[in-house]
Amino acid sequence: MASGPPKHEMQFFPNITTSLPSQSGEFRRVLWTGLYSQVVLMTVPVGGDIGDEVHTVDQALTFTSGVGKATIAGKDQDIKAGDLMVVPAGTQHQFVNTGPTPLILYTVYSPAEHDPQTVHKTKEEGDEEEENGKDEAPEWSQRPKAENEKDGLVKTSGKY
Repeated sequence: MASGPPKHEMQFFPNITTSLPSQSGEFRRVLWTGLYSQVVLMTVPVGGDIGDEVHTVDQALTFTSGVGKATIAGKDQDIKAGDLMVVPAGTQHQFVNTGPTPLILYTVYSPAEHDPQTVHKTKEEGDEEEENGKDEAPEWSQRPKAENEKDGLVKTSGKY
């Protein structure tokens, strides 16, 4: 688990929507975790899926490679590279790779859903860590805005 909130500095991911590899060896990798959101890279292998799930956080997924099928609250939607899908907190969702290549995406959770150091090579590894409580969002990423402001983690002056 990360030791504390991120520093107040830029995090830059150049060409993330156009230059992600069409092959990746990891099912899930957390790229960045902030006080109110988290960026995660995911690769769904051919014939794979992310699992039928419901989160208590909002999620926006941007697909950068491959094709698949999204099922959100019982409604199906074909998805492909270049598409954005938003899943509100408390909504059932599933994403299935229906194509001949990996389905690659990055997702933004708000607030964080995973430990900031998370790297899962497979879906099965991710499921096991989640079931065993080893992949939990840090406490500091779940705090109310007012508490973060009171403790000086967020200053409207932008000076730290």
